[in-house]
Amino acid sequence: MAERTVDAVVIGGGPGGYVAGIRLGQLGVETVVVEKDEVGGVCLNWGCIPSKALIAAANFYEKARGAATMGIKVQGVEVDVPAMQAWKDGIVRKLTTGIKGLLKGNKVDVVRGTATLVGPETVEVDGGDGAKTVLSARRGIILACGARPIELPGFAFDGKVVVHAQHAVSFSSVPRRLAIIGGGVIGLELGMVYAKLGSAVTVVEMMPQLLPGIDRDLVAVVEKKLRKLGVQVHLEASAKAAVVEGEAAKVSFVAGGKEEVTPADKVLVAVGFRPNSENLGLERAGVKVDKKGFVPVDAMMRTNVPSIYAIGDLHGPPLLAHKASKEGEIAAEVIAGKKSAMDIYAMPAAIFTDPEIAVVGLSESEARAKGREVLIGKFPFAASGRAMAMAQTEGFVKVLTDKATRHLVGVGIVGPDASGLIAEAALALEMTASAEDVGLTVHAHPTFAESLMEAVKASLGEAIHVINR
Repeated sequence: MAERTVDAVVIGGGPGGYVAGIRLGQLGVETVVVEKDEVGGVCLNWGCIPSKALIAAANFYEKARGAATMGIKVQGVEVDVPAMQAWKDGIVRKLTTGIKGLLKGNKVDVVRGTATLVGPETVEVDGGDGAKTVLSARRGIILACGARPIELPGFAFDGKVVVHAQHAVSFSSVPRRLAIIGGGVIGLELGMVYAKLGSAVTVVEMMPQLLPGIDRDLVAVVEKKLRKLGVQVHLEASAKAAVVEGEAAKVSFVAGGKEEVTPADKVLVAVGFRPNSENLGLERAGVKVDKKGFVPVDAMMRTNVPSIYAIGDLHGPPLLAHKASKEGEIAAEVIAGKKSAMDIYAMPAAIFTDPEIAVVGLSESEARAKGREVLIGKFPFAASGRAMAMAQTEGFVKVLTDKATRHLVGVGIVGPDASGLIAEAALALEMTASAEDVGLTVHAHPTFAESLMEAVKASLGEAIHVINR
């Protein structure tokens, strides 16, 4: 058994782990990143990036078929799924290769294998070929082990008919009938992809609305598009089982007190993720976990064991790649002796449905629950010249301004490039900007970004391009 002593060990090479490794390298900390699969983690290999590539392809296909409204006639548009998958896989390869180069360039070693803690400063790595290596960390260990899809009773994953997101981004053909258990982010993002490519999609969601936690008025815009695509949605529905028969399944669920059965060629289960905290040796190292298996940490990402840190999905929601990356930087800086802590006022989130939804800060429902008196301003993309010119007029920008302080406290966007537009709103909240600060900032015309300025002004009763109410 080989033994090695380094300054730091990072377990997991996802968006939290590889970022932590790079930052440690930049700070001159001798580091080893242990990854059992491929660097980039879920996000890069079968989550964020592959799904967004497929979303872009499906959107392009839909636009090509509807281009006649712009005076462009396109004929013979076809979907070549194997070619689409090859294109998507090429993007993933380029990015994983780039990450490996960045780690190497910052003098960080990557070790392939399964890591377990054997003590507060020691990690054992099983290379899978009988060879084991013991790594001792002088300055700290970062746990960046991520999370995995939840498997429901009655819906055991077989990777062929009953699948999770990893399988769904790699279908070799467009399923004729696709049943989706869960109307959250992953279910709707991938559901809309395959609906656009020709699948008959059925969504079964146990909550009273799709995208639980997002303000109802934002979700309503996406629901309208789902109806246009012919997606069947069952709310307050309890999924029972998927009975596989050959290359298809019969999915049973209860909705409105009545049991229903829908046939499906593929069944995508997308009901959330659970942390990969089992079989990690946490108990041997003395690391505490909560009832859901998440690892609690302080603002410096330290667990109850001072030499062990936890970042990303492993330590709890929101399960976002950019949150994991930020936490990876913080943990690395703390290990390197810098004064660093997680001090984030506003964590943005983006949902790549059609249209996109992005939020930051308080939602309207959260503000009401907290008893905050807010001024609400909205600006519809239907009033935006840029949106009209792009034939993307669905949705709006919604701004919440604190009535007493006039500071922005929340922004919700549903519409074109919401995922990009939310960055200005996040900066405004992080800088404790007032509504006047954003409203007085000149925005280029014609742009989607003007809509945020107009919504902010609308909250103050000063909008130019809509009637102030």
